[in-house]
Amino acid sequence: MTDRRELVSHPAGTERPYARAAVFAGTIWACGQIPTTADGQTPTAIGDQVRVALDNLDATLRASGGRLHTLLKLTVYLADLSEFDDYNAAYLGRLEGIALPPRTTVEVARFRGDKRIEIDGVAAVDPRIDKHRA
Repeated sequence: MTDRRELVSHPAGTERPYARAAVFAGTIWACGQIPTTADGQTPTAIGDQVRVALDNLDATLRASGGRLHTLLKLTVYLADLSEFDDYNAAYLGRLEGIALPPRTTVEVARFRGDKRIEIDGVAAVDPRIDKHRA
């Protein structure tokens, strides 16, 4: 374990004005993950958006030395809390078999485009994971 901060870059060809994640003292701090697929598409249904955002979070955690099962805390931003039941069902389905971390869910306004959710998380580094093979 190191006490030096490591910034995890975005995948090649994806330029952003912020790091994908930061790793410090065995903890991964992932940036907010949106429901955009690799080809730039955003699904319509909230359940599909939840799954894509969690898949993106998993990819970021893998690149940082973690996985969804090492999550310590999630913050979920929803455009409309009236979609909570559908969001929660998709969330529970995607994380089935994983001990659920503490979670905060809040309603926010003004997502860009068709996005209705963003998820950020804090996770532990798993020393058994080779982030260079993720």
